[in-house]
Amino acid sequence: MKKILVIRNDKIGDFMLAWPAFAMLKQSMPDAEITALVPSYTKALAELCPSIDKVLVDCGKKADKLSKKELVSQIKAEQFDASICLFSDSYNATLVWKANIPFRLAPATKISQFLYNHRVTQRRSQSAKPEFEYNIDLIRAFLSKQGVDAKEVSAPYLSFAHETLLTQKQKLSAALGLSADKPWLYVHAGSGGSANNLSLTQYTDLVVGIASDKEIEVVLTAGPGEEKKAAELQSLLAEKSVHSVVYDKNDGLQDFTQSIACANAFIAGSTGPLHIAATVDVPTIGFFPAKRSATPLRWKPINSEGSHIAFAPPAAKDKEEAADMSKVAIEAILPEVRNFLGRVI
Repeated sequence: MKKILVIRNDKIGDFMLAWPAFAMLKQSMPDAEITALVPSYTKALAELCPSIDKVLVDCGKKADKLSKKELVSQIKAEQFDASICLFSDSYNATLVWKANIPFRLAPATKISQFLYNHRVTQRRSQSAKPEFEYNIDLIRAFLSKQGVDAKEVSAPYLSFAHETLLTQKQKLSAALGLSADKPWLYVHAGSGGSANNLSLTQYTDLVVGIASDKEIEVVLTAGPGEEKKAAELQSLLAEKSVHSVVYDKNDGLQDFTQSIACANAFIAGSTGPLHIAATVDVPTIGFFPAKRSATPLRWKPINSEGSHIAFAPPAAKDKEEAADMSKVAIEAILPEVRNFLGRVI
C-alpha cells in the first residue's frame, strides 16, 4: 500500500478547492493511504473529507524551530512513499525535503522547486482556469508517473445522511425560529480578511430584491469577528421590512458545515464559507473582484454544473478599479439572481 502525503496548508477556501484533487487521488488509488497536512483551523474540515484517511496538523512557517523539527520527525516517522504539494513555497519544499520523502511532486515555481524531484509547470499567475483544476492537474501528473489511470470525479464532494440533515435542520429551526416550509437563503457578508466583498448596503439591496420576489427565510451567517457586521446587516434589512436572523454561534466547523448543508442557497464573497457551501453542493451566488488573481474563474467554487453563478465589477486595467466591488450594480444583476434562485430552490 502506498502512503501519500498531500499538502494544502493555507486558508479554508483554498483547502476546500483541493477536495476534487483529493477525490481523484483516492478514487484512482483506492488502496493508498492518503494523509493531508493542514493548519489547525482546517483540521476539522479535513476530518470530514471522505477522500482523506489521516490528518497531520502543520505548525506553520511562523512556528519556533523546535515545533518545526518535531513536525519533520513526525512526517519522517510516517514513512511516506510520496508527497504532493498542491501549492509550493520554500517552507513546504524544505519540509518534504528534510523529511526524506522519496517522491516529491509540486508546481515548478520559485527557486525552491529544486528541492522537489518531480515538478509540473503551472502558470497560476495567469489565472487561466479555476484553482481546483490546477490542483487536479497535479494529481493527474502524479497518477501518470505512477502508471495509474485517473478516475474522473464530480460534485458533491461531501454529503450527509438524510437523518443527519433532518436533525440539524430541526435544531436550527428551534434555535433561530426558522420555518421548515420556506426556502432558507444564507447570506455571508464577512470576508475573512481575504478578497474584497460587497458593502452592507449592496447586500441589503440584494436581499430586499430577492425577498420581494420570493417568500424565504434569510439567515445571516458570521464567523469569529464577523458578528457585528451580521448584526448591522440585520438592522439594515429590518429598516426595509425584511426579517432575518443572525447565525453566529455553532459547535465548530463540522457543525457549521452541516448547518450550511441545510441551506437552499448561499450568497457570499470569495471566502471560505462560500467554498464550504459548494463542497456540499448547496447552490451558490458569489461576488468576486475582477483583478486577474481573484476573478470568478480563478476562484470558481466546486458546485455541480448549473449550481453556481458569479458576479464581478466590470473589467478594468487599473487593479484598484478592478477590485472595486461598489461597481457591482445590484439592480442590474437582480433579474439574473432571481432567475437562478427560481431554478435551484
